[in-house]
Amino acid sequence: MSSPPGSAGPPGTARSPSPRAVDLPPPADRGATVIPDKVVSRIATQAARAAQSRRAALPQDRSGSAAPSASAAIRTGSVRLHLALDLPYPTDIPHVCERIQHDVAERVAQLTGLHVAEVTLTIRRLVSATHAKRRRVR
Repeated sequence: MSSPPGSAGPPGTARSPSPRAVDLPPPADRGATVIPDKVVSRIATQAARAAQSRRAALPQDRSGSAAPSASAAIRTGSVRLHLALDLPYPTDIPHVCERIQHDVAERVAQLTGLHVAEVTLTIRRLVSATHAKRRRVR
């Protein structure tokens, strides 16, 4: 009676490890995945855009509110992010900024596996709802 492929066989017999598993070097010797700063910046920009729309909905502006921008500096598995974005006026700036920082840090860490040491924000401008509705008179 033969055992189907992949089964352990008769009781009391151990399977030998697959030849492929034996041939692999230890994980520490296999190398490392390197994620460039520019890629982390793009991920942070997308995360900031999502967090900005979720936490601080900007009014639709015909003049085009600027999209968030980000820069990243990676050092020894840790990343520092700097974001620049617009916020609506009026808003609870400290609370919204804290939530955006948290959301971006969590998303970047989730997608890259890097520890996010710091997220700094620069608020480029406050966009009021009346400013968005105003049109230039010619």
